[in-house]
Amino acid sequence: MVDDMRRLGPEEWSGLAMLVVCAGIGIPVVLGAADPDIPAALWVAVYTAWFVAIVAAAALEERRGTQRAVYAVSVVLSWVVVVTVPGGGLLPVLLVVVAAVGTEVVRLPASLVVVALNTVVIGITLARGGNDATGLLVGVGFYALIQVASVFSVAAIRREQQLRRDLAEAHVEQQTASVLLADAARTAERLRISRELHDLIGHQLTVLTLELEAARHRPGEAAREHVERAGRVARELLGDVRATVGELRTAPATDLREALRSVGRDVPGLDVAVEVDDAVQVDEEQTAALVRAMQEIVTNTLRHAGARELWVEVARDGEAVTLTAVDDGRGAATPIAGNGLRGLAERFAALGGAVDYDGRDGFRVLARVPAR
Repeated sequence: MVDDMRRLGPEEWSGLAMLVVCAGIGIPVVLGAADPDIPAALWVAVYTAWFVAIVAAAALEERRGTQRAVYAVSVVLSWVVVVTVPGGGLLPVLLVVVAAVGTEVVRLPASLVVVALNTVVIGITLARGGNDATGLLVGVGFYALIQVASVFSVAAIRREQQLRRDLAEAHVEQQTASVLLADAARTAERLRISRELHDLIGHQLTVLTLELEAARHRPGEAAREHVERAGRVARELLGDVRATVGELRTAPATDLREALRSVGRDVPGLDVAVEVDDAVQVDEEQTAALVRAMQEIVTNTLRHAGARELWVEVARDGEAVTLTAVDDGRGAATPIAGNGLRGLAERFAALGGAVDYDGRDGFRVLARVPAR
């Protein structure tokens, strides 16, 4: 519980504070300090339904259609809650909350329409409460300005957050591209050296071996023994050169641990920890797949998880190499694979592996490839 509270940032704390305010505003009516036009029990039921609807509208980010429908219900319920209590005091604040939440659910023009309708409801409520013309004008103007300010403030904050997410995703993409480009450059250089070794030294040693083979057939027992020894040395040297060339072609070009850490390094708003077991050995294709998996996981965490920490571990598990990634975000009870996760699964399937994910506690991704 303490750890969960520590994870709450300013946005979460402000949301909790607003929920407390919304719950407290209805207390005078519940205690009988203000009489609604409808039975008190019915008003409390409508108020409770509104509270549940507005919380759900703020939480259903992954289901936009359902979120908009729930938000529309919360708007109507808020009107009923406010207009049925002419002397409800601060109840119009609920409409300010509705307008602010709407900025996260619908487009700005639609939010302004909600503000206008809310203002009409507030005007009707204040007029029924016995306010004179001046009080009515001041009250309506005050709540209208508060709603407009809330809508534009939340819109500005959301726009800034989106820009920060875009910047973070661009940073991850740039880091991934740098790692893969460096890998490609090292691979090209290694192949160039291996070709030169084979073409130059290998050719010369082959010629030397042929020359010594020809000399072996010349007369002279004393010379024959030395020539045969030289031939063996030359053939061994040629074998060593070929073995070295083969190792240059197959050795991993990238430090996997450093590559994965580079992708997750300095990501704005997200702490990424990477651990790679020393027993892990992967080839170039597997390295590229793991680096791309790291990119997709970090990007999805930034876009959807609302997480502050991400832990990634690569280890040898029997006949497979596994990459496990877990974040401390909100997760998803029924995760839906987008293009990124589907592409990731296809990439690992092509290498004989698989990708699994689970969103019940944070979001967990498990990617596997056969060990080489």
